[in-house]
Amino acid sequence: MIKRTLYFGNPAYIHKKNQQLKVIDPENREELGSIPIEDIGVVILDNPQITFTHGLMEALLARNTVIVSCDEKHLPVGLMLPLVGHTLQSERFRYQIDASEPLKKNLWAQTIKSKIDNQAEVLRRNGLDSLRLDALLPQIQSGDPDNIEGRAASVYWKLLFDGIEFKRDRYGSFPNPHLNYCYAILRAIVARAIVSSGMLPTFGIFHRNKYNAYCLADDIMEPYRPFCDQLVYDMVLKSEINDDEITKEHKVKLLSIATVDIKIAGAKSPLMVGLNRTTASLFECYQGSRRKIVYPEFLD
Repeated sequence: MIKRTLYFGNPAYIHKKNQQLKVIDPENREELGSIPIEDIGVVILDNPQITFTHGLMEALLARNTVIVSCDEKHLPVGLMLPLVGHTLQSERFRYQIDASEPLKKNLWAQTIKSKIDNQAEVLRRNGLDSLRLDALLPQIQSGDPDNIEGRAASVYWKLLFDGIEFKRDRYGSFPNPHLNYCYAILRAIVARAIVSSGMLPTFGIFHRNKYNAYCLADDIMEPYRPFCDQLVYDMVLKSEINDDEITKEHKVKLLSIATVDIKIAGAKSPLMVGLNRTTASLFECYQGSRRKIVYPEFLD
């Protein structure tokens, strides 16, 4: 079942009653809505006047729901995940921690290949030349020692947003804020899938920053990023966005990344469901029962 993504941008009192998430207007105490807790996958809190009860938080985390908190600029700044996401968690942690360097280098090469494949497909879908990216794919080696990922990114962004003055930068101007917002939601969904598969999002296959608690999420989301890119590119193309402001309408569209249709293992699937296939296959690689991670492709 596809889990729902809930966004709260107005003052509200949110609590649990009868296994339902209840939303109450804090001024007149009227109930604004009610949703079964078991149907929720991601909750985004984007207003300083939201009251969120501990009982509800506990119930959501027990069902592997991700809770995202936004800052005064309305950008995701905090992420809360359950501590226990799988019945065999400690055993799975051990497989993950004991993974050899050659295995992790091989998995990273697979990850980069899938990412660049999907970036090339974004270009093709929009009538742009993908030959330079296609030519880089055979050059990817275990661990990507020649930084083919970085070289591909340089080509990709120049081609994709050729019509506007653009440089991909976390703190850059339009449409960077919209890309960053979509990536932040994607990262939360990826972290949720990792925990569901009984692994730690902290220990990555490539990312190793000691200050980053989500290294593995940052690894696994790489081939999924182009789906965010396509979503934002469509918004730019339709002139729905033309500056740094992220409106509520923009957020609604960007939050739909969780339900974007992808092809995974040859079948059509919502992105959030497909991510579970990806993380399950990653654990099987750690375990030694398979050799390749199952990553997404764009639908034909």
